[in-house]
Amino acid sequence: MKKLFSVVIMALFAANLAFAADATCEAKAAEKKLAGAAKNSFMTKCEKDAAAAPSATTSCAAKAAEKKLAGAAKNSFMSKCEKEASTSAAPVAPAAPTCEAQAAEKKLAGAAKNSFIKKCSEGAASK
Repeated sequence: MKKLFSVVIMALFAANLAFAADATCEAKAAEKKLAGAAKNSFMTKCEKDAAAAPSATTSCAAKAAEKKLAGAAKNSFMSKCEKEASTSAAPVAPAAPTCEAQAAEKKLAGAAKNSFIKKCSEGAASK
């Protein structure tokens, strides 16, 4: 019963995100003063990007429900989970294993390790 309830809640949440994304895209297009083909192109890309985001959100929501989180703990978890999902979706440079090895040598962990690997990968990609 709890699973059914959480699935229904996630479906409603995803539907609301789709409507919110459309309004957000419209607002961004208006802010950029786009019209005609430029606006159509922007709207298409914006809506596709917004459609990809809810999958991470619903995945994070499912994980939070599974862990039975509520309140501030849930908000914190959701924020962190969505941030990780968006950064993991970005392509990683081929030098990432080297960066991982360097981070391991330096015995970095957590945020320091993530920051080091990100900077290292960006530096390798720009070369």
